[in-house]
Amino acid sequence: MNHGIRGRKFGRRSEHRKAMFMNLVKSMIMHEQITTTLPKTKDLRPIVEKIITLGKRGDLHARRQVISFMGGNTQEVKKLFDTLGKRYADRN
Repeated sequence: MNHGIRGRKFGRRSEHRKAMFMNLVKSMIMHEQITTTLPKTKDLRPIVEKIITLGKRGDLHARRQVISFMGGNTQEVKKLFDTLGKRYADRN
């Protein structure tokens, strides 16, 4: 039985999967569009939505959470909070 199992493994260990999603999120923020497979996209969407929500909040705690997730790269974080956060601020 497969009850309570969420997400796909993609043939990778958990560390590799986490790094893959972190890189996909960085690419999504920098280029605002990526090309990848449909299963990866389906698993990536909730992660990106949570990051965008943190960008909409815009406070220091949200910024630190995003930096923690993305490995400390400030270029993507700056674009997320300055450009994308303001773009999506009026949406629920």
